[in-house]
Amino acid sequence: MRVNGIDRNTLLVIGIIFVAFNLRPAITSVGPLIGFIRDDLEISNGMAGLLTTVPLLAFAFISPFAPKIAQKFGNELSVLIGLSLLGAGIIIRSTGFLFLLYSGTILIGLGIALCNVLLPGIVKQNFPGRLGFMTGIYTFSMAVWAGLAPGLSVPLAHHLNLGWKLSLGLWLFLIFIALFFWSPQVRGKASPSVQYGTKQIPASIWSSPIAWQVTIFMGMQSMVYFSMTAWLPEILTSKGIGIAMAGWMVTLMQFSGLPANFYIPVLADRLENQKGIALGIGLFSLAGLTGLLLGKNTLILVFSIILIGISLGAAISHALTLIGLRAANAEQASSLSGMAQSVGYLVAGIGPIAIGILFDILHAWTVPLIMLIGVTVLFTLAGIAAGRNQYVFDTVKSQKQASLH
Repeated sequence: MRVNGIDRNTLLVIGIIFVAFNLRPAITSVGPLIGFIRDDLEISNGMAGLLTTVPLLAFAFISPFAPKIAQKFGNELSVLIGLSLLGAGIIIRSTGFLFLLYSGTILIGLGIALCNVLLPGIVKQNFPGRLGFMTGIYTFSMAVWAGLAPGLSVPLAHHLNLGWKLSLGLWLFLIFIALFFWSPQVRGKASPSVQYGTKQIPASIWSSPIAWQVTIFMGMQSMVYFSMTAWLPEILTSKGIGIAMAGWMVTLMQFSGLPANFYIPVLADRLENQKGIALGIGLFSLAGLTGLLLGKNTLILVFSIILIGISLGAAISHALTLIGLRAANAEQASSLSGMAQSVGYLVAGIGPIAIGILFDILHAWTVPLIMLIGVTVLFTLAGIAAGRNQYVFDTVKSQKQASLH
């Protein structure tokens, strides 16, 4: 089937790419501007850290309900609703009033969460034979603008004299483009929406050990990612690097992960199990965080940031790929996605605010970075366990069979 001369699958791929473009800039653009926001509104580092934590808490709140929302309205319309909430949040956040700053940030989190949860199920349903490739496409797309946003934040706010409010508000243009390219999916659906909560799901996803391992991996690697996104500029300025350059270092971190964003899902889809991928991701993260902790000169810091970027780029792609690989069908993928992103982002949300509070108390970055090294060890172990070649309900079935005997 074709729409305006374009093959339906091609149109869906384009739509997924432009939706993915919007899943990180509204969050990653905040980190380099935290100092401006904190000074302008006279808030603490802990309160400033909430600007990155609040979207994650919103992710955690809405993610379990996203499959039910999709069941009621359909995948396509639900993603459109998510984009609209995200756009409204960007507008409200940019007004500059403290209450609206956090209110808009909540809407941003709700909008992103809807899209986050539903995309793995949409990919599993429409491209079951190309799961790794399509996951790589949309995680790569997500990472491109996630990387550009922090680098552009300070130049927009400071060098172009737009201020932090307009700098954050300009990301609305990506929403309008995504709405334009996604709206054909709502006007004419390529296929029926995935139905959730049907008899094909034999038990509660919450009873599956592998589902929990995927969830822990998702949450812990996200904690490191969002903590780095929020506080890396401040960590680097404490080591003598200028704030504008520090913002571009966040961009370097994001862009360093782009090859891994695309390649890791393709590799994971081809391997019999994915244990080695999780181990490699963990080792890169440990090396990078240790270098950031101990590094004294710019060269070591830059190399450490590249290692962290490769690790985190691989980690988010791998987490989303595991959701598809550990699910037997699109229904299970969406249920697992809801679980992994609800609990996962609730765990992740602890990171930015905890680091801000620790810095307020200790006035040093040593303990926060050691904390992130410990988190890396945990997500590596969880990732190795989640790399077993099993579906989420295989272990549940085997446990039930064992109990019967």
